[in-house]
Amino acid sequence: MNVLGIESSCDETGASVVVDGQTMLSNVVASSLELHRFYGGVVPEIAARIHIHSIIPVIEEALQIAKMTWQDIDAIAVTYGAGLGGCLLVGVMTARTLAITKNKPLYAVNHVAGHVCANFITNTNLTDYNLPKNQPQFPLLALIVSGGHSQLVYYKNHFNYHLLGQTRDDAIGEAFDKVAKIIGLPYPGGPSIAKAALKGDQNLYKFTKARMPKYDFSFSGLKTAVLRLSQELIGEDHRFPSYMVSERLNLTQKANIAASFQRISIETVVDKALIAYQEFTPKSFVIAGGVASSQELRKQVSNRFPIEVLYTDPKLCTDNGAMIASLGYYQAKFNFGIADPYSLAINPSLSM
Repeated sequence: MNVLGIESSCDETGASVVVDGQTMLSNVVASSLELHRFYGGVVPEIAARIHIHSIIPVIEEALQIAKMTWQDIDAIAVTYGAGLGGCLLVGVMTARTLAITKNKPLYAVNHVAGHVCANFITNTNLTDYNLPKNQPQFPLLALIVSGGHSQLVYYKNHFNYHLLGQTRDDAIGEAFDKVAKIIGLPYPGGPSIAKAALKGDQNLYKFTKARMPKYDFSFSGLKTAVLRLSQELIGEDHRFPSYMVSERLNLTQKANIAASFQRISIETVVDKALIAYQEFTPKSFVIAGGVASSQELRKQVSNRFPIEVLYTDPKLCTDNGAMIASLGYYQAKFNFGIADPYSLAINPSLSM
């Protein structure tokens, strides 16, 4: 079954053709990231406008690379939530129109669940992809960590899952972005902090972990602790404007803050995941989402977990159409989530 996946929940316009949820024939992504760097985060209106310009060329290129025509496509899968409203609207309206005009079934996909399904893609002829050799086995434990989501989910199958815990405030990726802005590192924060941390001492500053219910996360207090420490290092108190702090931090201070923050924030999610693994003893443990490409996360997990932890290629950790196409296939296979192309609505606050 050949599924075209369409993704437009944030600043990446993605389209991909995936066969039987497992074999990726194409994966085209157009990002507006460079336009958002100046603002230190994604500007929804800019992202939505770029989606309008990009989405048809991206879909056409995905079909071309897959060497397929519309006659070869069996179904269309599209992200309808969670995400930015204007961005989601572009993808959903495009998918609805194509489903009607090309007479294809349409499947509405949860973006967050799609990140998990990226790990089920194990084959491709595309170059420069390092994919898992085998698909995860159920029951599986998934740690989903990205700029918009931090969740711990226990799956019995693709559609029978239990949300164990999630962030009560900032997602971990969002916390990385905000801390990077405080100490004067460029957006996006994850790669910038990881690069700076290589020159820092991760044990120099003793940040504390938030005390939360068993499987929940919180990063707001940690972010504030970074700000207070930064103000202290430059000889100021809490009244000093946060946007002026970075100008007075030196490179060594920035590196040490980055390394210490990265270590403790990653430890926070790994601690919770390890507790869940010990309680549920799943057959597989999957890490999904943009932060899954973090080398610090992968190092901590490999050092602490007794089983092999599954990651996909970093290019499939961030938003893409392949993960949507893969989950769309399983929705079609098990008759789940078929949508009316005349009425499918976006759901920006969609949860697991």
